[in-house]
Amino acid sequence: MLMTKERRPAIRTLRGWAINVLQEAGAIHECEEHGWARDRADPHAREHVLDLAREDPPAGVSPDDAVAEVREVLDSIGDTCPECPPKIG
Repeated sequence: MLMTKERRPAIRTLRGWAINVLQEAGAIHECEEHGWARDRADPHAREHVLDLAREDPPAGVSPDDAVAEVREVLDSIGDTCPECPPKIG
């Protein structure tokens, strides 16, 4: 039986690619109630995504540009949802 590598969905922008890879690796997730992306602050997941960006960037994108976009997305995402009330305690 012929085995093929599972293809990632087509992404239209470099930012979209970075968000998708971060979600797949578990480095970010969505707020269940509001849909905002939240950083999980998992250093292992972050390093895994940076390795993926270096080793398998999107077609036509240099590894350095892919890593820079992943870092930019991570820098733009907080660990809390801006619409959720703050947790007390």
